[in-house]
Amino acid sequence: MATSNLSLASLWRYPVKSMMGEELNSAIVTSNGILGDRSYALIDLETNKIVSAKNPKKWPDIFSFYARYTEAPNLENVMPPVLITLPDGNIINSDQADAAQRLSIALNRSVSLSNKSPKQASLEQYWPEHEGEDTEISNEAISGAADEGSFFDYANLHIISTASLTKLQELYPGGHLEARRFRPNLIIATDSEQTGFVENDWVGKILCIGDVKLLITNPCPRCVMPTLAQGDLAKDAKILRTIAENTVHVPFADKALPSVGVYAKIIQPGVINRGSVVSIE
Repeated sequence: MATSNLSLASLWRYPVKSMMGEELNSAIVTSNGILGDRSYALIDLETNKIVSAKNPKKWPDIFSFYARYTEAPNLENVMPPVLITLPDGNIINSDQADAAQRLSIALNRSVSLSNKSPKQASLEQYWPEHEGEDTEISNEAISGAADEGSFFDYANLHIISTASLTKLQELYPGGHLEARRFRPNLIIATDSEQTGFVENDWVGKILCIGDVKLLITNPCPRCVMPTLAQGDLAKDAKILRTIAENTVHVPFADKALPSVGVYAKIIQPGVINRGSVVSIE
């Protein structure tokens, strides 16, 4: 096993797909990812599609909603309810009888909140380069490499390094290239000698955090989401052009795509803790 002076700087869970999530000190990692990650999603009742920030024209304010669990999920219990903080500061408990109604009013569209994905679930994705064309909005299947019935876009674990974030900032000094723009589960801290988009070299290797082992499967292609406003981070279309500086071959797409970070498959579950040493096999 080769050690590389890596450590787990931060870990995140997003209880409701496309809403802001919660930073954790430790997490249970199952074969399906971090326990409780994207266990809930909103369903657009008009289209039966998953509500996603990938279509900001329809869901422009979804990143203004914050979700957290009422208690920590565990392996023995049914997933606990979530508390959703609305843009106006009011809080909804998912167990409330009027939760869907209140969310629909806040979003100005009829939605339901579900912890089970529809069969052959899909979402709408906006492509800014096709603005005004018939291909501006596409329908995309979800859970490509995750278990059927999940709410993950593709894989069930997403990783980014501090080296990649630093490189993006160097390429675009006037931008705010913070990790939260990319909604990773794990942020891996690298040392000063490791520079650039280091995750490109992790594909096909095993990343170890304590007893947990992760197979790095693909670079993570990027869409419009990192460019959207989040909290005090302003909308910034130049971020997508900056990401294009790291256009690499993505195996699952079988073509080169602008990418930052990587997807992983869990090959040995366990518990991970912030600050843990990370190694690569």
